[in-house]
Amino acid sequence: MNNNEIYGNQAGLNSFMAKMYGFMAGAVAISAVTAYLISNVYQVQALTFFANNRWAVWGILILQVVLVMSMSFKADRSPAMSLTGLGLYSVLEGLFFGLIVQVYSSQDVTMAFVSATVMFTVLALMGTNTKKDLSGIGRQAMAALIALIIVMIINIFLKSSIITLAFSFIGVIIFAALIAWDSQRFRQMYIQYGNQINVTNLAIMGALQLYLDFVNLFIQLLNIFTGLGGNKD
Repeated sequence: MNNNEIYGNQAGLNSFMAKMYGFMAGAVAISAVTAYLISNVYQVQALTFFANNRWAVWGILILQVVLVMSMSFKADRSPAMSLTGLGLYSVLEGLFFGLIVQVYSSQDVTMAFVSATVMFTVLALMGTNTKKDLSGIGRQAMAALIALIIVMIINIFLKSSIITLAFSFIGVIIFAALIAWDSQRFRQMYIQYGNQINVTNLAIMGALQLYLDFVNLFIQLLNIFTGLGGNKD
């Protein structure tokens, strides 16, 4: 392999990573703007609508699951459709957050968001640049995530704030590991399959996965800040 080929491959990889993180940042921005509008500008209208249509919340959650599954199982769709799906999912997530953040203090929300952003940036850089294979850590994190979900479902009925706080710390560790692993995983996928698949679609799928990691990290941090003494404004 000559120097031009090496430079071209590295340039292509850098372009892919920038595109993936760009899509992810755009999705977070869409959710943040949507959440702000729902919790501030259209607060009364949103609360009135969902109070009179309680099924709508479940509708949002179900539609989110359908969107993620559709994007995951139809990776050969056009980039425009994939990007539209990511944008729609971001709006729905922002709508959901616009409702739930109203029970938290603005200080806790801000601290959780800033902390999640800093952690994500550091972990993504680590996952992208480390030479250590993180696949083992990633598989362990996925197994731990399943256990965490089961505990959280049980805690819906127990309603224990101690369990919520304790497992939120565990959740931070899990999603921190997933952020690093997913960053490395999609980098490796580009290196191995970049010439065989639509690179933009791969970048969008990576952005979706990292977006989900970021959102869940934010939720765990928000639970921690609130559980350690946060109060609603």
